[in-house]
Amino acid sequence: MTDPIADYLTRLRNAISANHRVAEIPSSKLKREMTKILFEKGYILSYKFEDASATDPQGTIKIALKYHPVTKIPAIRTLTRVSKPGLRKYTHVEKIPRVINGLGIAILSTSKGVMTDKEARRENVGGEVLCYVY
Repeated sequence: MTDPIADYLTRLRNAISANHRVAEIPSSKLKREMTKILFEKGYILSYKFEDASATDPQGTIKIALKYHPVTKIPAIRTLTRVSKPGLRKYTHVEKIPRVINGLGIAILSTSKGVMTDKEARRENVGGEVLCYVY
């Protein structure tokens, strides 16, 4: 696989479009940090990191997806991959994009770790724009 982050976003997107309650995704450090951000910002209900086993040396992430209780509309409407292996997108702190004028989040990989666009502005660091969530 050439782009594990795109695979992560696609698995979430497919699980949401199929109205699944739980999405299972192969684990990595970056995906774990992205999952923590999605949970902190209220886009998912919960998550569980399962460690590696004899059958699965990588480990998995189980994500409980969040839907509106009455209308069943998902909390995540759009997941967009920005920086790709063929064309990386880096940004300076002054030019960090605002997603839907601040209603969505951009997830960045910075020198101080993986964080949202608002946290990156507060920490005064730029980095690679991984994806937009809204």
